[in-house]
Amino acid sequence: MSSPEIYTIDLNFQGTPGIIGAYLIPHRRGAILVECGPGSTVQTLLKGLKSHGLGIADLTDVFLTHIHLDHAGAAGWLANQGVCIHVHPNGAPHLLNPEKLIASAARIYGSLMQGLWGELLPVPTERLAVIQDDQLVEVDNLQIRAINTPGHAEHHYAYLIDDICFSGDIGGIRLAGLNHLRLPMPPPEFHLEKWRESLERLRQEHFNRIVPTHFGIFSDPEWHLAALDNALDEVEKWMEAVMTSNPPIELLRQQFIDWTRDRSLESGWDASWHPLYEIANPSFMSADGILRYWSKYRNV
Repeated sequence: MSSPEIYTIDLNFQGTPGIIGAYLIPHRRGAILVECGPGSTVQTLLKGLKSHGLGIADLTDVFLTHIHLDHAGAAGWLANQGVCIHVHPNGAPHLLNPEKLIASAARIYGSLMQGLWGELLPVPTERLAVIQDDQLVEVDNLQIRAINTPGHAEHHYAYLIDDICFSGDIGGIRLAGLNHLRLPMPPPEFHLEKWRESLERLRQEHFNRIVPTHFGIFSDPEWHLAALDNALDEVEKWMEAVMTSNPPIELLRQQFIDWTRDRSLESGWDASWHPLYEIANPSFMSADGILRYWSKYRNV
Protein backbone atom coordinates (compact mmCIF):
# COMPACT_ATOMS: atom_id res chain seq x y z
CA MET A 1 0.00 0.00 0.00
CA SER A 2 1.37 3.42 -0.93
CA SER A 3 1.91 6.06 1.72
CA PRO A 4 -1.01 8.43 2.24
CA GLU A 5 -0.92 12.02 1.09
CA ILE A 6 -0.09 14.47 3.87
CA TYR A 7 -0.86 18.17 3.68
CA THR A 8 0.54 20.69 6.13
CA ILE A 9 -1.96 23.28 7.30
CA ASP A 10 0.03 26.21 8.62
CA LEU A 11 -1.99 27.67 11.48
CA ASN A 12 -0.12 30.99 11.23
CA PHE A 13 0.09 31.20 15.02
CA GLN A 14 0.28 34.80 16.26
CA GLY A 15 0.43 35.90 12.63
CA THR A 16 3.70 34.03 12.13
CA PRO A 17 3.95 31.28 9.52
CA GLY A 18 5.82 28.04 10.13
CA ILE A 19 5.26 27.76 13.91
CA ILE A 20 2.36 25.32 14.46
CA GLY A 21 1.24 22.75 11.93
CA ALA A 22 -1.88 20.60 11.71
CA TYR A 23 -1.43 17.66 9.35
CA LEU A 24 -4.29 16.77 7.02
CA ILE A 25 -4.56 13.23 5.67
CA PRO A 26 -7.49 12.48 3.34
CA HIS A 27 -9.27 9.15 3.27
CA ARG A 28 -12.18 7.85 1.19
CA ARG A 29 -14.85 9.26 3.53
CA GLY A 30 -13.19 12.57 4.34
CA ALA A 31 -10.00 13.33 6.23
CA ILE A 32 -8.22 13.14 9.57
CA LEU A 33 -5.92 15.60 11.29
CA VAL A 34 -2.86 14.94 13.40
CA GLU A 35 -2.98 17.90 15.83
CA CYS A 36 -5.55 20.67 15.64
CA GLY A 37 -3.77 23.64 17.18
CA PRO A 38 -5.17 26.15 19.66
CA GLY A 39 -8.63 27.66 19.77
CA SER A 40 -7.19 30.96 18.57
CA THR A 41 -6.41 29.46 15.14
CA VAL A 42 -9.72 27.70 14.39
CA GLN A 43 -10.58 30.05 11.55
CA THR A 44 -7.16 29.52 9.97
CA LEU A 45 -7.68 25.77 10.28
CA LEU A 46 -11.04 26.02 8.52
CA LYS A 47 -9.46 28.05 5.72
CA GLY A 48 -6.81 25.37 5.41
CA LEU A 49 -9.45 22.68 5.05
CA LYS A 50 -11.25 24.78 2.46
CA SER A 51 -8.08 25.16 0.42
CA HIS A 52 -8.14 21.37 0.00
CA GLY A 53 -11.81 21.32 -0.95
CA LEU A 54 -12.94 20.19 2.50
CA GLY A 55 -15.20 21.56 5.21
CA ILE A 56 -15.67 20.74 8.86
CA ALA A 57 -18.27 18.09 7.94
CA ASP A 58 -15.53 16.18 6.08
CA LEU A 59 -13.27 15.97 9.11
CA THR A 60 -13.86 12.65 10.85
CA ASP A 61 -11.03 12.33 13.40
CA VAL A 62 -8.28 14.26 15.14
CA PHE A 63 -5.28 12.48 16.65
CA LEU A 64 -3.62 14.56 19.39
CA THR A 65 0.00 13.87 20.28
CA HIS A 66 -0.69 15.48 23.67
CA ILE A 67 -2.99 18.01 25.30
CA HIS A 68 -0.86 21.15 25.53
CA LEU A 69 -2.83 24.08 24.18
CA ASP A 70 -0.71 24.69 21.08
CA HIS A 71 -1.51 21.13 19.98
CA ALA A 72 -4.98 20.46 21.34
CA GLY A 73 -6.68 23.70 22.33
CA ALA A 74 -9.25 23.53 19.50
CA ALA A 75 -10.21 19.91 20.26
CA GLY A 76 -13.37 20.79 22.18
CA TRP A 77 -14.65 23.08 19.45
CA LEU A 78 -14.02 20.42 16.81
CA ALA A 79 -15.65 17.72 18.92
CA ASN A 80 -18.75 19.86 19.19
CA GLN A 81 -18.87 19.91 15.38
CA GLY A 82 -18.97 16.09 15.36
CA VAL A 83 -15.27 15.21 15.09
CA CYS A 84 -13.86 12.26 17.08
CA ILE A 85 -10.86 13.23 19.23
CA HIS A 86 -8.20 10.56 19.92
CA VAL A 87 -5.92 11.03 22.91
CA HIS A 88 -3.59 9.38 25.45
CA PRO A 89 -5.30 7.99 28.59
CA ASN A 90 -3.45 10.46 30.81
CA GLY A 91 -4.69 13.39 28.76
CA ALA A 92 -8.30 12.33 28.40
CA PRO A 93 -9.60 13.60 31.79
CA HIS A 94 -8.28 17.09 31.03
CA LEU A 95 -10.11 17.23 27.71
CA LEU A 96 -13.35 16.14 29.33
CA ASN A 97 -12.92 18.74 32.05
CA PRO A 98 -10.30 21.34 31.09
CA GLU A 99 -10.55 23.50 34.23
CA LYS A 100 -7.14 22.43 35.58
CA LEU A 101 -5.57 22.79 32.15
CA ILE A 102 -6.95 26.31 31.85
CA ALA A 103 -5.84 27.26 35.37
CA SER A 104 -2.33 25.93 34.80
CA ALA A 105 -1.94 27.84 31.54
CA ALA A 106 -3.43 31.00 33.05
CA ARG A 107 -0.74 31.00 35.76
CA ILE A 108 1.88 31.13 33.03
CA TYR A 109 0.25 33.45 30.48
CA GLY A 110 -1.99 35.68 32.60
CA SER A 111 -3.72 38.37 30.55
CA LEU A 112 -2.19 36.97 27.33
CA MET A 113 -4.15 33.74 27.70
CA GLN A 114 -7.12 34.54 25.47
CA GLY A 115 -5.11 36.13 22.69
CA LEU A 116 -2.66 33.25 22.54
CA TRP A 117 -4.93 30.26 22.93
CA GLY A 118 -8.53 31.33 22.43
CA GLU A 119 -11.43 29.39 23.89
CA LEU A 120 -10.82 25.95 25.39
CA LEU A 121 -14.03 23.91 25.39
CA PRO A 122 -14.59 20.47 26.95
CA VAL A 123 -14.74 17.46 24.66
CA PRO A 124 -18.06 15.59 25.03
CA THR A 125 -17.59 12.04 26.30
CA GLU A 126 -19.16 10.53 23.21
CA ARG A 127 -16.62 12.31 20.98
CA LEU A 128 -13.53 11.22 22.92
CA ALA A 129 -11.59 8.08 21.98
CA VAL A 130 -8.95 6.99 24.49
CA ILE A 131 -6.30 4.91 22.77
CA GLN A 132 -3.69 2.65 24.32
CA ASP A 133 0.01 2.28 23.70
CA ASP A 134 0.73 0.36 20.47
CA GLN A 135 -2.96 0.34 19.56
CA LEU A 136 -3.77 0.35 15.86
CA VAL A 137 -6.71 2.59 14.94
CA GLU A 138 -8.33 2.18 11.54
CA VAL A 139 -10.10 5.09 9.90
CA ASP A 140 -11.42 3.94 6.55
CA ASN A 141 -8.29 3.04 4.56
CA LEU A 142 -5.84 4.60 7.05
CA GLN A 143 -4.08 2.78 9.88
CA ILE A 144 -2.75 4.89 12.74
CA ARG A 145 -0.59 3.36 15.49
CA ALA A 146 0.01 5.12 18.80
CA ILE A 147 3.44 4.93 20.44
CA ASN A 148 3.76 6.01 24.06
CA THR A 149 6.56 8.58 24.19
CA PRO A 150 6.94 10.34 27.56
CA GLY A 151 9.73 12.80 28.28
CA HIS A 152 8.10 16.02 27.16
CA ALA A 153 4.80 15.07 28.82
CA GLU A 154 3.37 11.94 30.42
CA HIS A 155 0.36 12.15 28.10
CA HIS A 156 2.37 12.07 24.86
CA TYR A 157 1.99 9.81 21.84
CA ALA A 158 3.82 9.73 18.56
CA TYR A 159 1.74 8.34 15.71
CA LEU A 160 2.93 6.03 12.96
CA ILE A 161 1.06 6.02 9.67
CA ASP A 162 2.74 3.77 7.12
CA ASP A 163 6.40 4.99 6.97
CA ILE A 164 5.68 8.36 8.60
CA CYS A 165 6.18 9.34 12.25
CA PHE A 166 4.19 12.26 13.63
CA SER A 167 6.44 13.10 16.54
CA GLY A 168 4.61 15.88 18.36
CA ASP A 169 7.03 17.52 20.80
CA ILE A 170 9.10 14.44 21.59
CA GLY A 171 10.56 15.17 18.15
CA GLY A 172 11.68 18.61 19.29
CA ILE A 173 11.35 21.97 17.57
CA ARG A 174 12.76 22.08 14.05
CA LEU A 175 11.45 24.81 11.81
CA ALA A 176 10.96 24.10 8.13
CA GLY A 177 14.06 23.92 5.97
CA LEU A 178 16.50 24.03 8.89
CA ASN A 179 18.91 21.47 10.34
CA HIS A 180 18.61 22.82 13.85
CA LEU A 181 16.71 21.42 16.83
CA ARG A 182 15.66 22.70 20.20
CA LEU A 183 14.00 20.77 23.00
CA PRO A 184 10.70 21.96 24.50
CA MET A 185 11.04 21.18 28.21
CA PRO A 186 8.16 22.89 30.05
CA PRO A 187 7.01 21.93 33.53
CA PRO A 188 5.68 19.84 35.07
CA GLU A 189 6.62 16.65 33.20
CA PHE A 190 9.92 17.15 31.40
CA HIS A 191 12.02 14.06 32.16
CA LEU A 192 15.36 13.64 30.45
CA GLU A 193 15.78 9.88 30.93
CA LYS A 194 12.26 9.10 29.74
CA TRP A 195 12.87 11.29 26.68
CA ARG A 196 15.93 9.22 25.81
CA GLU A 197 13.93 6.01 26.22
CA SER A 198 11.20 7.37 23.93
CA LEU A 199 13.73 8.21 21.23
CA GLU A 200 15.18 4.72 21.44
CA ARG A 201 11.73 3.26 21.03
CA LEU A 202 11.08 5.42 17.97
CA ARG A 203 14.41 4.39 16.53
CA GLN A 204 13.21 0.78 16.45
CA GLU A 205 10.33 1.70 14.11
CA HIS A 206 12.45 2.48 11.03
CA PHE A 207 10.20 5.15 9.50
CA ASN A 208 11.28 7.23 6.49
CA ARG A 209 9.79 10.61 7.39
CA ILE A 210 9.42 12.47 10.67
CA VAL A 211 6.81 15.18 11.19
CA PRO A 212 7.18 17.40 14.28
CA THR A 213 4.26 19.71 15.04
CA HIS A 214 6.76 22.59 15.06
CA PHE A 215 7.16 22.36 12.03
CA GLY A 216 7.08 20.43 8.79
CA ILE A 217 7.76 17.12 7.07
CA PHE A 218 11.39 15.94 7.05
CA SER A 219 12.95 13.04 5.14
CA ASP A 220 16.03 12.55 7.33
CA PRO A 221 14.74 10.79 10.47
CA GLU A 222 18.12 9.25 11.33
CA TRP A 223 19.75 12.68 11.44
CA HIS A 224 16.76 14.09 13.32
CA LEU A 225 16.81 11.45 16.06
CA ALA A 226 20.58 11.71 16.42
CA ALA A 227 20.27 15.49 16.77
CA LEU A 228 17.69 14.99 19.52
CA ASP A 229 20.04 12.65 21.37
CA ASN A 230 22.82 15.21 21.05
CA ALA A 231 20.56 18.01 22.30
CA LEU A 232 19.62 15.96 25.37
CA ASP A 233 23.32 15.32 26.07
CA GLU A 234 24.09 19.02 25.79
CA VAL A 235 21.18 20.02 28.04
CA GLU A 236 22.26 17.47 30.65
CA LYS A 237 25.83 18.77 30.60
CA TRP A 238 24.54 22.34 31.01
CA MET A 239 22.29 21.33 33.90
CA GLU A 240 25.14 19.59 35.71
CA ALA A 241 27.29 22.71 35.36
CA VAL A 242 24.63 25.22 36.41
CA MET A 243 22.05 23.61 38.68
CA THR A 244 24.40 22.62 41.51
CA SER A 245 24.75 26.32 42.39
CA ASN A 246 20.96 26.52 42.90
CA PRO A 247 20.41 29.78 40.99
CA PRO A 248 17.18 31.72 41.61
CA ILE A 249 14.58 31.21 38.92
CA GLU A 250 15.02 34.65 37.33
CA LEU A 251 18.77 34.08 36.93
CA LEU A 252 18.24 30.51 35.75
CA ARG A 253 15.86 31.67 33.04
CA GLN A 254 18.30 34.26 31.76
CA GLN A 255 21.21 31.82 31.86
CA PHE A 256 19.26 29.26 29.87
CA ILE A 257 18.02 31.83 27.34
CA ASP A 258 21.61 32.98 26.81
CA TRP A 259 22.95 29.43 26.54
CA THR A 260 20.23 28.43 24.09
CA ARG A 261 20.94 31.41 21.86
CA ASP A 262 24.71 30.83 21.99
CA ARG A 263 24.28 27.10 21.25
CA SER A 264 22.23 27.97 18.18
CA LEU A 265 24.73 30.56 16.96
CA GLU A 266 27.62 28.13 17.43
CA SER A 267 25.80 25.66 15.19
CA GLY A 268 26.06 28.20 12.36
CA TRP A 269 22.46 29.33 12.13
CA ASP A 270 21.22 32.81 11.26
CA ALA A 271 20.34 34.92 14.31
CA SER A 272 17.14 36.04 12.58
CA TRP A 273 15.68 32.60 13.24
CA HIS A 274 15.93 33.02 17.01
CA PRO A 275 12.61 34.91 17.49
CA LEU A 276 10.77 32.23 15.52
CA TYR A 277 12.10 29.46 17.71
CA GLU A 278 11.16 31.48 20.78
CA ILE A 279 7.56 31.77 19.56
CA ALA A 280 7.43 28.02 19.01
CA ASN A 281 9.29 27.18 22.21
CA PRO A 282 9.80 29.95 24.80
CA SER A 283 13.13 29.27 26.49
CA PHE A 284 11.99 30.56 29.88
CA MET A 285 9.45 27.72 30.05
CA SER A 286 12.18 25.17 29.46
CA ALA A 287 14.18 26.74 32.29
CA ASP A 288 11.18 26.26 34.57
CA GLY A 289 10.88 22.65 33.41
CA ILE A 290 14.56 22.03 34.06
CA LEU A 291 14.24 23.43 37.57
CA ARG A 292 11.32 21.14 38.39
CA TYR A 293 13.07 18.10 36.89
CA TRP A 294 16.31 18.81 38.71
CA SER A 295 14.60 19.41 42.04
CA LYS A 296 12.47 16.27 41.78
CA TYR A 297 14.84 13.75 40.22
CA ARG A 298 18.46 14.87 40.46
CA ASN A 299 18.83 17.02 43.56
CA VAL A 300 17.93 14.23 45.98
